[in-house]
Amino acid sequence: MIKKFLTLLLVLVSTISFADTIKTDVLVVGGGASGVAAAIQAARSNVKTMLIEQGPWLGGAMTSGGMCILEANRNLPNGFYGEFRERVKNYYKVRLGYDTTFNAVLNFEPSIGASILKKLTDTVKNLTVRLNTPFTAIKKDGTGWEVSITVNGKTDVIKAKSVVDATEYADVATKAGAIFNTGFDSKKETGEAQAPADPTNQIQDISYIAILKDYGRTADKTIARPDNYEASQYACLKKIDIKAMLKRGALINDKYMVNWNDCANQFSVTSDDLSPENRAETFRKARLHTLGLIYYLQNELGYKNLGLAEDFPTKDKLPLIPYIRENKRAYGEVRMVLDDVYTPYTRGSRLYRTSIGIGDAIPGQHYIIPGAPKIKYPPFPPYSVPMGVIVVKDAVNLFVTEKAMSVTHLVNGSITDPAVQMALGQGVGASAAWCAFYGKTTKELDVRHIQDEILIYGGSIMPFNDIPKSDPAYRAVQQVGATGMLNGFRSVTGNTAQMLFKPDTTVYTAEVKPYLNETFARSFLWFNKTQPGESFTVGNLLSYISEMSLTDPETLERIMRANWKTKYNFTVAFDTRRPVTRREFVVLANKYLNPFSRKVDLSGKIVN
Repeated sequence: MIKKFLTLLLVLVSTISFADTIKTDVLVVGGGASGVAAAIQAARSNVKTMLIEQGPWLGGAMTSGGMCILEANRNLPNGFYGEFRERVKNYYKVRLGYDTTFNAVLNFEPSIGASILKKLTDTVKNLTVRLNTPFTAIKKDGTGWEVSITVNGKTDVIKAKSVVDATEYADVATKAGAIFNTGFDSKKETGEAQAPADPTNQIQDISYIAILKDYGRTADKTIARPDNYEASQYACLKKIDIKAMLKRGALINDKYMVNWNDCANQFSVTSDDLSPENRAETFRKARLHTLGLIYYLQNELGYKNLGLAEDFPTKDKLPLIPYIRENKRAYGEVRMVLDDVYTPYTRGSRLYRTSIGIGDAIPGQHYIIPGAPKIKYPPFPPYSVPMGVIVVKDAVNLFVTEKAMSVTHLVNGSITDPAVQMALGQGVGASAAWCAFYGKTTKELDVRHIQDEILIYGGSIMPFNDIPKSDPAYRAVQQVGATGMLNGFRSVTGNTAQMLFKPDTTVYTAEVKPYLNETFARSFLWFNKTQPGESFTVGNLLSYISEMSLTDPETLERIMRANWKTKYNFTVAFDTRRPVTRREFVVLANKYLNPFSRKVDLSGKIVN
């Protein structure tokens, strides 16, 4: 008996000893659009990084979820999103009819998108990727975290200095004890003019997207009648131009992405339906709803030649996961509201100064159930995503992205777009890497240092449509723009809006004086002495630089004359008497005044 007991004890001890403890600097949980971008940027920022994904593919909603037509950020394809776009276009450019123009809507087959991401991560130094690896638990470990994962039926522990929750459902932050809100915020709570008077718990519908293929006019690809099928659920499709809808979702190789509104793919849920204990049943019903759509399309509308493509390794050929537009939002160090999109420069806080990425997506509104507030958004301009929305309040060194960011319901409709998430994921990775590399916490984030890292690796922090990365002044405009020394202009044409810098227009004294006086100690004295006119001239700028940098004015003017066109690439002749342009101002101010070096906190306030 004793021998048997000792044998059992030995087996138990041996089993426990085989549980591995893995150490890394940054751990990203979730391999969606933002998770992949965050992991790659963290690794490129020279810290040891691990990415775990519970499924077999990278890409999340845009691959495993089938959301493979990306309209957002195509006019601002910078950073990691721009890198991904180029790889997709290079893959398909030899295919007849694929649109490779600069700002074309990006489309790809889901499996190809996942393959491109996997090949990309395989080439990144300092990055380890583990697919088919579920996360199970998280607990605090000093200023870092211990995260439990399941590997081959056993539990391993990952010790990380910084953790990024890039899951679709905020599972990591939930288990870490973060506080969330959900549904529509009220106008009283957020101050948003477009918000409803009373809050609701309604979240946007989920969708199981379908990838269909045209198998030829004579083919019959009719699927079996799904359980609980009711043709009346899809009757609104009789009023829709199906051919036009298919054309809008056209992919390469005679395939179509079907992600249609109203009575088609949409499936109404609550945040409770997306909780871990309810997901399986919710998703089962949602899958059946989309299969019913396909059956209706084939039998009631006569499209028997359209069958489910062989894109996904699933029995029913639907995506691995549903397309989740919204779930619950964590309380962060700051919360982004609509005014941070429409009027970023006139708010009490200056969150744009803390930007980690840019977005350009029209907010979606997807609700089947009647009664959900219908929001009339004014034309939606590109915007900056502030750093504080990815930092979980009172949870040191825990970052969130995807659907869990600290934004209002009305902002969520844009910011969770996969293209936007891929763009801002780079900023999340740079922030997490900064904490790990310097041994700091999210209470000590150096906004300017992190922004500089994002710019070094090709990302953007200011959403100016008229200053492409190829512009010689791009870096200066990004940095000075982030200080607020010169603001952008929202330009509306019909239902579309842009954010413009207008580099060739005049700088006016009234627009730069407040910032200069706030930032530089002797600025008041210079303005009182010089009394510049309404337009700030080239001579005024040189005089100001001379005063602030203690440079001899004659020497400075001589240097400027010599380098005006050759070094600084200015096209208008040097003349101290004429008004200075915004391009000239930011390039010279960035070099000689270096306002970007002034620290700011997460609210955008200058820290002296």
